[in-house]
Amino acid sequence: MRFAVFTVCLPEYTPEQAVGRLRALGYAGIEWRVVDQAPAAGGSPGFWAGNRCTWPLATLEEDAPAIRAMSDAAGLAIPALGTYARCDDLAAVERAMRGAAAMGVGQLRITVPPYDGGTPYRPLLDRTLGEYRDVAALARRYGVRALVEIHHRSLVPSASAAAAFATNFDPETVGVIHDAGNMVFEGHEQYRLGLESLGPYLAHVHVKNARWVLAGRRDDGSAEWRAEWAPLEEGVVDLAALFRALRAVGYDGWVALEDFSTERPLEDRLRSNLAFLSRLADGSAG
Repeated sequence: MRFAVFTVCLPEYTPEQAVGRLRALGYAGIEWRVVDQAPAAGGSPGFWAGNRCTWPLATLEEDAPAIRAMSDAAGLAIPALGTYARCDDLAAVERAMRGAAAMGVGQLRITVPPYDGGTPYRPLLDRTLGEYRDVAALARRYGVRALVEIHHRSLVPSASAAAAFATNFDPETVGVIHDAGNMVFEGHEQYRLGLESLGPYLAHVHVKNARWVLAGRRDDGSAEWRAEWAPLEEGVVDLAALFRALRAVGYDGWVALEDFSTERPLEDRLRSNLAFLSRLADGSAG
């Protein structure tokens, strides 16, 4: 396995700083965040707003040569692009795919709508499948693979749900990002079961961790729990079990770090996370 960092978790770094630090620390790849983002509240960079390590979607195709050159100069592969283009916005999807093709990146995330229980599931799923057929057609045209990410509060919160969605498409054009950290919030399944259900659609892996904390008491006196992000070694995800399952299904692809914990300084997190993941990959931890 090879390890990359998804730049959503590098909000303090500029792209130039990111490639330099990741190269120095020993990472093999970088997964660039791509979105036309909002400014950060108060001016401080954050994971999802004002993130300095983000490329705008609006100019992705024009920026592609510089992004490729910067990554290559640091010896960092680009296993995927972490775009926020949604399947019901084909103009954004095509813009993202043109950018990916221009920099020679073979796969990129194309998101599906959220699901909060307020909209009937089946009509939303049927509509989204129709939209993703258009996405798949564009992926074939541009020679890239559209990736659906397992994500809480979305139509695909579990590996089984993602597999059921993806099997409507050719695995050459549509794949799945496995994300056990998101499955703490919603969608947890035994890891090997989920990975086996994905089969040829398993295209990429995101790694982060989260934990459940007591948030208070409901009016009826019962406990109310909420999930929050946690350091890799401190969360609910049994990462050793996840890596054993990945080895069992023959996965030897990219694993991209997406750590949203903030207990330690960013560089300390990057260094210790790579050491921990490397031990997991060679089976010496857990």
